[in-house]
Amino acid sequence: MSFKVVRTSKFRHVFGQAVKADQCYDDIRISQMTWDSNFCSVNPKFVAMIVDASGGGAFMVLPLSKTGRIDMSYPTVCGHTGPVLDIEFCPHNDNIIASGSEDCSVMIWEIPEGGLTSPLTDPVVKLEGHSKRVGILSWHPTAHNVLLSAGCDNVVILWNVARGEAVVRIDSVHTDLIYSACWNRDGSRILTSCKDKTMRVLDPRKGTVLFEKEKPHEGSRPVRAVFVSDGKILSTGFSRMSERQVALWDPKNFGEPLTLQELDTSSGVLLPFFDPDTGVVYLCGKGDSSIRYFEVTDEAPYVHYLSMFSSKESQKGMGYMPKRGLEVNKCEIARFYKLHERKCEPIVMTVPRKSDLFQEDLYPDTVGPEPSVEADEWFEGKDAPPNLISLKDGFVATTKAKEFKVHKSLLKTTTASAGNHDNGGVSLLDPQCFASVLACVSVPQEVQSLRKEVKDLKEAIEELTKRVKELESKH
Repeated sequence: MSFKVVRTSKFRHVFGQAVKADQCYDDIRISQMTWDSNFCSVNPKFVAMIVDASGGGAFMVLPLSKTGRIDMSYPTVCGHTGPVLDIEFCPHNDNIIASGSEDCSVMIWEIPEGGLTSPLTDPVVKLEGHSKRVGILSWHPTAHNVLLSAGCDNVVILWNVARGEAVVRIDSVHTDLIYSACWNRDGSRILTSCKDKTMRVLDPRKGTVLFEKEKPHEGSRPVRAVFVSDGKILSTGFSRMSERQVALWDPKNFGEPLTLQELDTSSGVLLPFFDPDTGVVYLCGKGDSSIRYFEVTDEAPYVHYLSMFSSKESQKGMGYMPKRGLEVNKCEIARFYKLHERKCEPIVMTVPRKSDLFQEDLYPDTVGPEPSVEADEWFEGKDAPPNLISLKDGFVATTKAKEFKVHKSLLKTTTASAGNHDNGGVSLLDPQCFASVLACVSVPQEVQSLRKEVKDLKEAIEELTKRVKELESKH
């Protein structure tokens, strides 16, 4: 008889490692707000962190290569009048980032290539629709220019960013503060957790509840939840005795969890990050000094503990690098940007392999930056799976990605009337382009009469100037 003692897994030996000191970002005044968001967002070009600011809210955006000590005078994005609570880079354009603030607004910013050289105060688009502070932002994973925001007014809004308008407003579902909100892989479902101790799966376009589970965790502390493989849901929360828990659920049978595991008695909220390519979920606790990793499978107990990374300093926030930003030649399967009191420290998760060849089992085709569907099509009911790319030769941002559809859409719609006219990817800040768009906009009668009057005055001045010159020549 043979007994299977150890479960086979290619991720059983994953280990985390902090980078060398000279590859960290030092002397950054990380925000002291007690809000339970990530406080950090990262992509293959930039890392962004919410920082302390006097007289409003600000966040810092640094090129990944700008490591070491950051000067206190380094420019920030500082257009909000209240503290910034959440930031998230657009998955379809590495230069676009959204921010939500205590001033009840959501702002969309365009970061120049190479990073900021002066403070950025004017957003590309300002989205106003919440009546209380906005603490949760999430871009649609496949649809171009669709952004989810959730505020302390218990409202979820889905925005068409290109038009600057709220298309769907879900305001009658949540009876209390929303703790978390996220999309599934193709963006056809929204998952929320709420202070009313209910976890809900919503139809995003109708705003209706498809499935809900009361008290996924018995404790009164915040619950976080994310979609994992096959439409299942992984949640983190607290027991009645304030022990931290992780649970896996099947929404079609919400009665009992597939598994429920108790972890420890720490008080920090566990932020889950799920990698759909590997099935590994990472749990990062606010105020903890560790990152735990688990593998989600179809075998009981479904959520299998792999290992834990620990460091001396506790984390105030965490950024998670998209798969296309990893170094595949080093068998890197995840990278986190861990915020401490005054610095940001990258943490690399690696699977040790002897071969230097591309490891196809570690890097299946992953989500690329190209959107699958446009915002208008998605709001009309079209769903599409994400466009996948191979990482065999590493991800290289092409010139096509730099032209960037979101860029064009964002800048072409400073007015609703101009929204239907494509500016060909040229910024409306260009006077010639702006004039051409104005020509497409219907102009009120009063404006037309003023233009005619100005034209007549110019002609009169030209005529008078001509006569003066003639008189001067005679004398």
